[in-house]
Amino acid sequence: MIVLVLSVILVLVLGGCACVWWASRGGPRWARAVATATLAAGELLRQSDRGGRRNQQSNSDD
Repeated sequence: MIVLVLSVILVLVLGGCACVWWASRGGPRWARAVATATLAAGELLRQSDRGGRRNQQSNSDD
């Protein structure tokens, strides 16, 4: 079951990356929408990771 879930996540990530690549070369409107959503999700993940690291660093200083 976990393999299935991870496979679906991998397919979604690869599809999002393909849409980002395609949209940068002038793809259709739906590919640009998927690319925008993919880039926004990546930015949210990066920001949440930074927040976690910031909390760990402040705890280690105590």
